[in-house]
Amino acid sequence: MINVLLNRVNACRECERYLPHGIRPVLQLSSQAKILIAGQAPGRKVHESGIPFNDASGERLRAWMGVDKAVFYDASQIATLPMGFCYPGTGKTGDLPPRKECAVKWRASLLAAMPNVQFVLVIGKYAQDYHLDSAICGKGATVTDIVAAWRSYLPTAMPLPHPSPRNHIWLKKNSWFESDVLPELKSRINDLLYRET
Repeated sequence: MINVLLNRVNACRECERYLPHGIRPVLQLSSQAKILIAGQAPGRKVHESGIPFNDASGERLRAWMGVDKAVFYDASQIATLPMGFCYPGTGKTGDLPPRKECAVKWRASLLAAMPNVQFVLVIGKYAQDYHLDSAICGKGATVTDIVAAWRSYLPTAMPLPHPSPRNHIWLKKNSWFESDVLPELKSRINDLLYRET
């Protein structure tokens, strides 16, 4: 089922006219995955390699999770499903937002094809708006508001800021993220990946 869906995603050309660097969906899925990383959209380096989080953001994310590359890229353990599957290109202040067409056309069926997911890392505002209950923080909540309310989304999800190196100012201003959130994140990841079933 999931392989059929992935083949259809890879053949999709719905956004082609809007993607200056062409079509190259970057996702990692398995019906066995226990952990889902719901992100924004691939950046330029990830687009070029075709490997999710194969950049400085990925290095930081793996450190946050407490996993190495071998575990991170084991689709039977960790799935990666961005809101937009292809690199959207660059605007005046950084990468453009993820294209909306992917979520509308594919997200529900891809999520349904991963019944073993127990924990979702929800990275950035676009993913948080889709995956998290907006009633918890209220309409208009910022990423900081949502991440600060992380305990309210447990045990099934944890909101995170983007792990981009550009986010170092946010991380410095919000030192509670490293002291409070990351130990809990690592503990939950470790339990899901390594506990006896």
